[in-house]
Amino acid sequence: MNLSLIADLAVNGLVIGGIYAVVAIGLNLQYGLMRILNIAHGEFLMIGAFVMFALHTSTQVNPLWFVPVVTLACFILGVALHGLVFKRLTAQAKSLDQVEERSLIIGFGLMFILQNAATLIWGSDLHGYDFLNHSVKFGGVIVTQNRLLVLLLAVVVSVGLIMLLQRTLIGKAVRGMLQSPLGAQLVGVDSARMNPLVFGLGIAMAGFAGSLLSMIYEISPSVGESYTIMALIVITLGGLGSIGGSFMAAMLLGLVESFGTHFTNPSLKMILSYSIFVLVLIFKPKGLFAK
Repeated sequence: MNLSLIADLAVNGLVIGGIYAVVAIGLNLQYGLMRILNIAHGEFLMIGAFVMFALHTSTQVNPLWFVPVVTLACFILGVALHGLVFKRLTAQAKSLDQVEERSLIIGFGLMFILQNAATLIWGSDLHGYDFLNHSVKFGGVIVTQNRLLVLLLAVVVSVGLIMLLQRTLIGKAVRGMLQSPLGAQLVGVDSARMNPLVFGLGIAMAGFAGSLLSMIYEISPSVGESYTIMALIVITLGGLGSIGGSFMAAMLLGLVESFGTHFTNPSLKMILSYSIFVLVLIFKPKGLFAK
């Protein structure tokens, strides 16, 4: 087998996995901490991608300058959304199961609202822009600069967040709430303050992923749906509440997709992902990397 082909597929898989990781980590924080099943999570990726597209095409400024702007805007949007919708939902719910059920219904509503709003503003056509499309060669591997940049940013932010959760007091509080919300409250963690911040962080991660996605792919109002599904698969593979597990599972899934679709058929992408999903649910339901 051609080694350059293997390296090319590996790089492509890692790029895909990097996007999956950023999206899945955000959703895992929300669901693992508050049991909010935000099925519209991918739509915030879509919104982040379109805002990045609009800012870059209207100003012609390097899109890298807008990445923190989009991420911060999505964080503020997430905090506001939690205060307006999900805070009341969790306060009124009588159990975590009820939180999941109601948040799922609300998530579907948000998904259709955001999709239709994006369609009204930007239309249903594909949109994109050229950014660092020049190819670079490492040995026998040829890859575009924008893909290398996206991979680097996705890995840096994902690993940085994992380190933040591992080594800071706030991170320990979040991990404590992920493991036992009641136990964390008993030792002084203020969930009323932490929940909106973590929910906002989850939305910010989705917006960040969208800004990266716009640099390498064309986007449409429906682009977020598949990323929500993949994020749920990644969370299942990595383990609920395991942020490091989500990162590892996302990279693994990206590699499986890249190699699997090349050596079989590109149309089998979702079949491969769902097959892995079902097998893990059957043989290791707590996830591959769950502690």
